[in-house]
Parts: sequence; structure tokens; C-alpha cells
Amino acid sequence: MPIDLAPDPAVADLAERTAAFVREAVVPVEVAHDGVVPSEDVRADLQAAARRAGVFAPHVSPEFGGHGLDMTGRAAVFEEAGYSLLGPLALNIAAPDEGNMHLLEAVATTGQKQRYLAPLAAGDIRSCFAMTEPAPGAGSDPDALTTRAVRVAEGWRIDGRKWFITGADGAGFAICMARTAGEPGERGSATMFLVDADNPGMHVGRHIPTLDESLYGGHLEMEFAGCVVPDEAVLGEVDLGYRYAQVRLGPARMTHCMRWLGIARRSQDIAVARAAGRQVFGSRLADLGMAQQMIADNEIDIAASRGLILQACWELDQGRSGSQSVSIAKTFTAEAVWRVVDRSLQLCGSLGVSGDILLARFLREVRPFRIYDGPSETHRWSISRRVVGRHTAATPAATAPVPA
Repeated sequence: MPIDLAPDPAVADLAERTAAFVREAVVPVEVAHDGVVPSEDVRADLQAAARRAGVFAPHVSPEFGGHGLDMTGRAAVFEEAGYSLLGPLALNIAAPDEGNMHLLEAVATTGQKQRYLAPLAAGDIRSCFAMTEPAPGAGSDPDALTTRAVRVAEGWRIDGRKWFITGADGAGFAICMARTAGEPGERGSATMFLVDADNPGMHVGRHIPTLDESLYGGHLEMEFAGCVVPDEAVLGEVDLGYRYAQVRLGPARMTHCMRWLGIARRSQDIAVARAAGRQVFGSRLADLGMAQQMIADNEIDIAASRGLILQACWELDQGRSGSQSVSIAKTFTAEAVWRVVDRSLQLCGSLGVSGDILLARFLREVRPFRIYDGPSETHRWSISRRVVGRHTAATPAATAPVPA
């Protein structure tokens, strides 16, 4: 069966225009601010420029002003946007808003889409996804969820603490995951709730100091204390929050990979330019064997990551769960991107360590990706468990080979 990895012509055109926009309009802003957006005005200016360039919101359906790309189409465009740390924010495809838009399109009611999705897709507001909790609450293990929602006369009362909630500073609303059945440590059931920023029961706390700084709105603590929301605030159906989390999580993991792959390419381009122009020991750095190996290994990691991302995206576009492919792609890409940026910095020597180019910033930004969206260790555990499970299901106990 023939395999065509080339994107659709319309997608290819959008990817090319995105690449040009990022290089011409976004990278200068990124360099001027060391990869960190300093104000809401800068965010608004970048997004206005993306609208003028016709590259804004590529993932959202045309009904809400976007291009309606499927996951495979997003792979090409998001990688080009990710060539700059600020590219995803400019296109309105940065985390957590991009994942929340995907979830709202899939699950929200018509009224919820008009109230939350429409302004979010337009860039008029931002959002956050309040799932992670301080220990011993939910992190990599969702069954540890401690935040609880109970029925009251006005609808639901939510109580609990959240931790490391990306984008919470200035978010117009939160999607809060709360337990609605069972006890912490049990699977039980959870429900998602849409909570407006002006709800007196939702409190946004301190910014958590972190290695990375480029995700707009920071990583914050939050508290839900007697937070009452109406029945209309339930996103999807009651007790199905874990199922809806999977609707968001697999695609969000892949879009993270796409964006960071762009930074890997940017790092490689910086390193290759340096190696091609730097004279050491009587020749170009690029002509030395050890430098050539690092450049080649970078290309291998970039190409392999792209292939794994496309495989997982194709499965998601086919309506499959894609769980195994997503875990494989996320684990490999998170580690490969780190390797690429690290090698690129090494090739640039003292210049790479300095603040005169952005490689040191890139290194700080990509390191947490081996933890965000599930640590590599958790994904490896899941990958292995699925493999062993398939083997066990396919091999009757009576005929299973006995180790020598």
C-alpha cells in the first residue's frame, strides 16, 4: 500500500505561511524579550499580527474562526509555529488554551461553546485546566484526585487545592476536575466543571518558581473553597470526567511534541550555522568528526520524532485511542528534543551558554517536557504494561513458554 507523508496542499501552504510569519514577525519579538512575553499588550500584538497573516487558530473549526485542521494537519503547522517560543502564543495554539479548545469543541454544549469557546478561540480570553494537585493528590496518577464536588441546592460545591496550574494568572475561566464518587486512591468518578474567574469560591494563588518561564500565565497554585457553580457549569456529563480527560490528553500530548519539535529544529539551525562558520584547529568546526556526529544525531532525532508524531496523529484522526503510539511518541520526542538542544548548545560552546543566543533559554524550557503531560517513566510503565497485556491475552497459560 502506498504511503504518502506529504501534507495536503492547503496544509502545506498554511505551514509555509506560518514559517514565514514566525521568522519575520515573531522571532524578533522573542529575541527582544529573551523568549518570555512580558505583557498582555505583547500577546495581543502578536495575535493581531497572526490574524493579519491569515495563520491564526489553525486547529479550531471554521465556525469559530479557525482552519479546522485535523491532527495530522496540525503536525506540520504547529511544528512551524514552534520554531519560536512565542509562535504558539501568537497563533493561539499554546498550552493550555489549545487543549481546552479541543476539549470544548468535542464535549461542550452549544451554549457553553458560545460562552467559553468562541472568545477563547478569538484570543479575547485565556483559560486554564485545573487537574494537578499537591501531594498526595492527583499528578501522574489521576486516581489520587482529592478535590471533591458535591450536589447542593444551587448546583455543585467544589472544594480542593490545585497545584502547577499553567496559565491560571489572568485566565478567564478554569476547567476544574473534581471527584464526584469514590475516595482518593480509588478510581471512582470525576466530573469537569467550567468555573468563571470571578467566582468568589475560586482563588488563584502564588506563582510557583520554575525552570521554564515561556508558558504565558505561569504555573500557579489554586484553591476551590466553597466554590458553587450551577448545573450548567458541568462540562459533558456527570461522572465522565476521566473519559473526557482522554479526549483532551492524547491530542494535547501530540501538540506539545509538535511545538517542541520546532524548537529542536531552531536549535539545530543555530548550531549548524555556528559550526559552518566557526574556524577551529585549522578547519571549520563542521568538518570535525565529533561535530559531524552531533549534527547527524540531531537530524536523526528530529526525523524520528516527526515520524512517531505523524503515526500517532494518523491513529487519532482514524478515531482510534492511539494510547500506545501517543505514549511512545511523547516519551521519545520529549527526550529527543532535549538531546537536540543540548548537543546544539555544546556545538556553540561558550556562546551557547551565554545569553547572546537563545539556546540556554531553550534548554531550560524543554527540560520540563520530560515531566509535563506524564513523566517518561510513567509512559514507559504504560507502554510495557500494554505490551505484556497483549502477549498475555494472545498466549494461553497452558501453552506459554517456560523460561529455561
